[in-house]
Amino acid sequence: MIGRLRRDAGQAFPIYVVMVAGLLFLVFAFFAVGKASALRNGAQGAADAAALAAARQARLDFEAGFMASLPEDTLEQYLRIHPVTGCDAADGFAAANQAKVEIGGCTPVLGGRTDRIKVDVKGLKPVDSSVLPGSEKVKAKATATAVIKFRCSWTSVDLNDDSIRDVFFFTCGNDFLEIRPAGYTDWSRVSKILYDVHLVDK
Repeated sequence: MIGRLRRDAGQAFPIYVVMVAGLLFLVFAFFAVGKASALRNGAQGAADAAALAAARQARLDFEAGFMASLPEDTLEQYLRIHPVTGCDAADGFAAANQAKVEIGGCTPVLGGRTDRIKVDVKGLKPVDSSVLPGSEKVKAKATATAVIKFRCSWTSVDLNDDSIRDVFFFTCGNDFLEIRPAGYTDWSRVSKILYDVHLVDK
């Protein structure tokens, strides 16, 4: 009887080894999937931050062309053709979030009163799991798109009857602005009222 029990125990031992090895593999596999998911979320956060940073910088860069368009009352024309910049700002925010903007991965898209900036990033850290062959080279990628939308209606006044618009009145939702092209304008404040910046689905 004792000999039989020993034989049964000896036969069961390899099964236990296989089961333990399988469980360990599953643990490492779940860990790798969790790490990959975390890296993907991190890359998405970096892409979102980079796209918003690029859009906000573009909004600041609009100042010269926007203000120059007012005296001659060519604001509508400016809104149709103004250049979208800001991609330099995307690089810094991506790096601050452990990612980098891919080559050619910041793309401004002109759309009149609604412009878009699409940013593609790649995470700096690989998945690097021992149970996933090749994962030491796999890095998370993500894309985000930010919109810069002009949100106001306006009227203008020529005070001197010289075909030069002296005052512009902007209605932007519940906000009202008066801009005199010949005077000082705090563009960093005013631009946030004139233009809305937010993320959109790709």
